[in-house]
Amino acid sequence: MKNRAAYMTGLNKMEIREIEVPVAKEKQVIVKLEYVGICGSDVHYFENGRIGDFIVNGDFILGHECAGTVVEIGPGVENLKVGDKVALEPGITCGHCEYCKSGRYNLCPDVEFLATPPYHGCLMNYIAFPENMAFKLPDTITTKEGALIEPLAVGMHAANQGNVKLGDSVAILGSGTIGLVTLLACKAFGATDITVVDVIPKRLEYAKKLGAAAVINAAETDALAEIHRLTDKKGVDIVIETAGSAKTVAQTPYAVKNGGRIVLVGMAPQDIIEYNFAKIMAKEAEIKSVFRYRNIYPQAIKAVSKGIIDISGIVTHEFAFDDVAKAFDFVIHNKQDVVKAVIKMD
Repeated sequence: MKNRAAYMTGLNKMEIREIEVPVAKEKQVIVKLEYVGICGSDVHYFENGRIGDFIVNGDFILGHECAGTVVEIGPGVENLKVGDKVALEPGITCGHCEYCKSGRYNLCPDVEFLATPPYHGCLMNYIAFPENMAFKLPDTITTKEGALIEPLAVGMHAANQGNVKLGDSVAILGSGTIGLVTLLACKAFGATDITVVDVIPKRLEYAKKLGAAAVINAAETDALAEIHRLTDKKGVDIVIETAGSAKTVAQTPYAVKNGGRIVLVGMAPQDIIEYNFAKIMAKEAEIKSVFRYRNIYPQAIKAVSKGIIDISGIVTHEFAFDDVAKAFDFVIHNKQDVVKAVIKMD
């Protein structure tokens, strides 16, 4: 076996190097990766070298949305075998802290998350990974779809945090990948009136295609005025912010109805954002936030395998592994056209 990895060697610089093939330790499997998604966080690290307190120091491997096939099993592996297709949940937690023991392992302070400095990501041919974080994919799911389970898990966690249920009205601010998978999750949870807001026409086109009842181009229309018009000035049951923009975060109190819920998913560049809490208090609205996801991969895989959620439609661009540098460059310079890009590792 020959293993290669794509290293970020500086801002907007990428090169592929040959590295050692990993050896499976206790309860680990070796996975031949077949697809890796390009996430907004990968692009942010590639362009800026940091996200908040997480700083890239030295050469770094990006990528955390991935799936492939098990090619080797280590000692003590019980539930996977060679030939199984798997999607990897990219956060390896300690298993011992109060958050892990209470089931909120996404809040574990000692998590080792792929492509979050100092931990390398998965843009490589072969990776060693814990069996309990490698989730078997049924025959009805491709590894390309398997790589999309990770962003879908974020969208499903957002829907969970918003307590989305049958008949709810939802406004999703932002229709990038996370906005679109949140749309799919909300639909699956029973929301009937979903409005999606963005400034990029192609993303709104995809939102409409994936089932949004209404889309609003905020570059052309006053989004809040349009939401109020669509809801007879009542606002929506749940507002989910996925754009990571100070402007859209600040809009959430005005779009939610009395007694409604706000879910903050996107990470804005600013740490401090002016926010109208008087509006929240007068409406007795609830605010929830999202940090990754927890206990969702099996549910997400089942939803995709049963046809309840179709995630295949969000991929607009696919690149070969040898063209990974071109892929990142294309995603950065063609934001108007790219909804979701993936790397085919073979």
